[in-house]
Amino acid sequence: MEKHYVYIMSSKAKVLYVGMTNNLPRRMYEHKNKMNFGFTAKYNVNQLVYFEEVEKRVSALKR
Repeated sequence: MEKHYVYIMSSKAKVLYVGMTNNLPRRMYEHKNKMNFGFTAKYNVNQLVYFEEVEKRVSALKR
């Protein structure tokens, strides 16, 4: 069974971002290196402040 993660990131300006992924290290690398232009790149959101592991994708979405 594949694990999924719900995570919260922040910027120095206290902008928050909530996301979910099935590969947390890869996703953090993408955020920190601004590999996908979007909200986190625009607002420099690159600090992981919380994460939670869940067993099902639907559980991550609900969380």
